[in-house]
Amino acid sequence: MEVYNRKAKFNYFIESEIECGIELKGTEIKSIRKGSVSLDDSYARLKNGEVILTNMYIAKYEEGNRFNHEERRERKLLLHKNEIRKISRQVELNSYTLIPLKLYLKNGKAKILLGVCKGKKLYDKRETIKKRDLERERRY
Repeated sequence: MEVYNRKAKFNYFIESEIECGIELKGTEIKSIRKGSVSLDDSYARLKNGEVILTNMYIAKYEEGNRFNHEERRERKLLLHKNEIRKISRQVELNSYTLIPLKLYLKNGKAKILLGVCKGKKLYDKRETIKKRDLERERRY
């Protein structure tokens, strides 16, 4: 089961990628295994020496009754301290953004592929659209 953030490659230049774990509650992992998750409009930020994932949607688990989770709560990403330091330097010095690119299961655990990204300008996006259209015409 893999969920991609399709808007990320269109809106950002991806400089590097980091695999990290995600801190979840019991009903959240069940919803992820079911595929009820969306990475659209989500991002990560640094807060008190931790990386926090904001605005990721995980649907409520129908059989979860009163133990269900909040759908768009902030979730902590699990990284080593040296990885967090490296990311924080890039974010502060080069004004990069942390965007989740992919959510997948690895050995029964949910993992996020976090991209260190730089935002595209409007003319960069037009160039991307132009390349995509030319490639589509070549195929036919």
